[in-house]
Amino acid sequence: MKTSAFTTTLCLLLCTASLGLDSNAGSKQLQPRTAPEFTHQESGNWINSPPLSVKQLRGKVVMLDFWTFDCWNCYRSFSWLNTLEDRFHDQAFAVIGIHTPEFEHERKISRVRSKVEGFGLGHPVMIDNDFSYWNAMQARYWPSFFLIDKKGSIRASFVGETHSGDAQANEIEHEIEKLLKE
Repeated sequence: MKTSAFTTTLCLLLCTASLGLDSNAGSKQLQPRTAPEFTHQESGNWINSPPLSVKQLRGKVVMLDFWTFDCWNCYRSFSWLNTLEDRFHDQAFAVIGIHTPEFEHERKISRVRSKVEGFGLGHPVMIDNDFSYWNAMQARYWPSFFLIDKKGSIRASFVGETHSGDAQANEIEHEIEKLLKE
């Protein structure tokens, strides 16, 4: 069965429209709720750090980056993420990567380690192969970014590829600055 150009275009338009109407797409200010504790405390499930806890990070503004290594939108955001870490390196700010695989081959921790090194990621990365933290945070897309305030409350979420200087990057950076002043 052949798909007509019209049918293909219609499907793309409907998918795009449904994303635009989804309340979790783009940025979202949230009613503050306590961030759930990290679901993996085994040392083998952390890269660039011993296992961390959300409680340990109190007093810092934390940005969680949900990603997976075959997601182009995820790794195209890493340059901005590294710039962000450099910008706020001397402040009470931390980035924690949460690698939640989309495909079976992304579950191999050795591959994730190799990708973390290849992408030049120096921040802690928790391996979330069972989607337990993804589900606890109610993440739905790759990449997803969540901001946690110094008291451990989730304050905002953002979805999608992000680059230095774009509207979403500016919004996230503004939110980080605001949370750092609290």
